Amino acid sequence: MKNCFKKLFIVATSLIFITCFTVGTSLAADVIKLGVAGAHSGDLASYGLPSVKAAELVVKEINARGGILGKKVVLLIEDDACKPELGSNVATKLISEGVDVVMGHICSGSTKAALAIYKDANIICMSPSATNPPLTQSGDYPNFYRTIASDDAQAKLEVDYALDVLKVKKIAVIHDKGDYGKGLAEFAKKYIEDSGKGKVVLFEGVTPGAVDYSAVVQKIKRSKAEAVIFGGYHPEASKVIMQMRKKRMKTYFVSDDGVKDDTFIKVAGKYAEGVYASGPMDTSSNPLAIAAIKAHQKAYGSDPGAFFLNAYAATQALLNAIEKAGSTDYKAVSKALKTNYAETPLGKIKFDARGDAIGIGFAMYQVQNGVYVEIK
Repeated sequence: MKNCFKKLFIVATSLIFITCFTVGTSLAADVIKLGVAGAHSGDLASYGLPSVKAAELVVKEINARGGILGKKVVLLIEDDACKPELGSNVATKLISEGVDVVMGHICSGSTKAALAIYKDANIICMSPSATNPPLTQSGDYPNFYRTIASDDAQAKLEVDYALDVLKVKKIAVIHDKGDYGKGLAEFAKKYIEDSGKGKVVLFEGVTPGAVDYSAVVQKIKRSKAEAVIFGGYHPEASKVIMQMRKKRMKTYFVSDDGVKDDTFIKVAGKYAEGVYASGPMDTSSNPLAIAAIKAHQKAYGSDPGAFFLNAYAATQALLNAIEKAGSTDYKAVSKALKTNYAETPLGKIKFDARGDAIGIGFAMYQVQNGVYVEIK
């Protein structure tokens, strides 16, 4: 009798476990988990937080229509502060939480750190802002996509603008030693040297987070550079330009989408005036872009920040691909991203074999009267 009772207890316990596991699996399968990874704190939060808001708005609209494949979309939001060591931690955490696809990361360094982890888990990762060329061009990360053009295109635009429009011949190329900034600077250096029109009179890296950049500013001055091309982010760029202008240096300052951010203007103040920066092409006249911006204004009471439209488009593209694929299966979604167009605020996009968005490019902007204005 005792043994019989024991057997019944084991059977009952097993049934309870199986039932709980089945219910849990069923519940998990009833939602699509979209990871949103990026800098949500620290100096570069102004790049990452607009992406969170973009994802929130897209998902809210989609869920109001019944979701994707009859399932609600839920967001798993994780902060990597644009630091590579945190990027890998975030990737591991999102995978442990059962993420289906990831929109992010924001900075190239943290994106690269996370990609191998996602690759091993067959998770697609799509960034609205990571522009380092090897992320798609090396072939190492077939799970990576982006809704922004790469740095080789950006550097070419900056160099052509400096040489052909500003008509300078002596250029100092400065960078922040990171994957993004140094990578862009190396492309700029190559394009200047290959052009036959200009000369790199200084190629120098600065230490991110330093208080004083007077040493490199002095080197720029001694080099007699007519223009600076800076590869990196706004915290360092704002300090460099402020110190240059305080020394009454009228050298042109040309930078990248890491500087084409309102925070740069707020920090640099009057010294930001006249600075040039490349950034995603203006699609604000696109009806979908107008609607997205209005939705942001209504929900958050302000205009969106950097890479908002790129993140909006990335979120739409990922969820559209899941819907077209009929599942979250890695191979099926990958195929859908490359064969099906998605209507987005950036236009009608799909992705090439490397993962780069077709038809997306850069434009040049200048700070005029305290705002960035596209140079036609």
